Amino acid sequence: MRGRANFALRQGALRQGALRQGGISLTGLVVVLALAGLAGVLAMKILPTYSEYRSVSAAIAKARAAGGTPQEIRASFDRSAEVNYISSISGRDLTIERVNGETEVSFAYDKKIHLAGPASVLLEYSGSTAKGGATPARAE
Repeated sequence: MRGRANFALRQGALRQGALRQGGISLTGLVVVLALAGLAGVLAMKILPTYSEYRSVSAAIAKARAAGGTPQEIRASFDRSAEVNYISSISGRDLTIERVNGETEVSFAYDKKIHLAGPASVLLEYSGSTAKGGATPARAE
């Protein structure tokens, strides 16, 4: 008897729409997939530039640790840049200064990424070997 009562209650609830399942429509799914695709394409275009930025930061730290004159530091950076496929910046773009008896090497560069049509993204990268880490060497 109890089973029939539950069945009757469920049948009544279905007619009233109380147990109706909700979900995403086909249009909603297409929109979500399109947005996920755009985010994926954007990530695939930006992540290599961020990887290059990390390589530049490591290369200036290595060049500074090698020490020497500014020309030697630039040459050391250029060797590291060639090995690490760094193309956005070269040794002559580095700013090398003596601060409190320490040699500090810094850099700043922009990377423009074309997306589609007139749309593009401009990324501004800067870094330094100073204790603060990211003091920009940008001359406006």
